[in-house]
Amino acid sequence: MPLFSFEGKTPRVHPSAFIAPTAVLVGDVTVEENASVWYNAVLRADFSPIVVRRGANVQDCAVVHVTSMHAVEIGPGATIGHTSVVHGATIAEEALVGNGSTVLDGSRIGTRAMVAAGSLVTPGTEIPAGMLAIGAPAKVKGPLAGTPAERWVQANPAGYQALAQRHRTGVTPV
Repeated sequence: MPLFSFEGKTPRVHPSAFIAPTAVLVGDVTVEENASVWYNAVLRADFSPIVVRRGANVQDCAVVHVTSMHAVEIGPGATIGHTSVVHGATIAEEALVGNGSTVLDGSRIGTRAMVAAGSLVTPGTEIPAGMLAIGAPAKVKGPLAGTPAERWVQANPAGYQALAQRHRTGVTPV
């Protein structure tokens, strides 16, 4: 796995975390227990820290970056979907950022909230806990509870933790 120190700050990865062999972590990045960072994801913490909390997953080709004013925290069990960009934002516990979404500086996605695929969360936006946000710019559409999308928020934490362990033991170069 490509881990790079930057200006004396080195990524820290818990032994139980899964970092795909093509993921890249640069600088002040912390990946906690049972978290996962998937293929071709890039986490670059050159201005402020990035913390991926326990059991969170940053999926394939996602980009996570910071600013000098905004660190990134990805909460316990949270999901950053494939090809998403999280830039200087906070993603709370078990929140889900859908595939291809962008979450910008100073934004906060609340606990068990969901940003629908392809959405744009503009700087400083707050999506409250348990809500579904859709669009560009993303707007709160209402509670996630009872929607078909709710199952993704419920299933992703445990599902990706199990899948990460399968990849840890089952992937080999050919």
